[in-house]
Formats: sequence, C-alpha cells, structure tokens
Amino acid sequence: MHWLELAKLTARLMVGVPSYEAYVSHRAVAHPGEPVMDRGKFYAERLEKRFGGVSRCC
Repeated sequence: MHWLELAKLTARLMVGVPSYEAYVSHRAVAHPGEPVMDRGKFYAERLEKRFGGVSRCC
C-alpha cells in the first residue's frame, strides 16, 4: 500500500469513516457466497449504527 493511501485510510478511521473495501474483503473471506451490501447501503447502515440513538436539539 502506498503511503498516501495508508495516510488516507488512517485519517478516515480516526474520524470514524468506515472502509467499504475492507468490508467487501472481509465478506469475501469470512462469508463467501453471501450477499454484500452496495456502497450506499453500507454507509447508511454505518451512520445509523453510529448516530441512530443520538438525540440532538440543534
């Protein structure tokens, strides 16, 4: 992995942005033959998990 790609990945993980590519790789290895969410569904589910129970006034 190029250092710039590694830096981007590190920054995304530090602020809580999940990696779709890591998810797809994991599914291929750990759950072969099972369906994989598309990118939009993946991010929507991750946002719901992270912020779904948060109640804000503003």
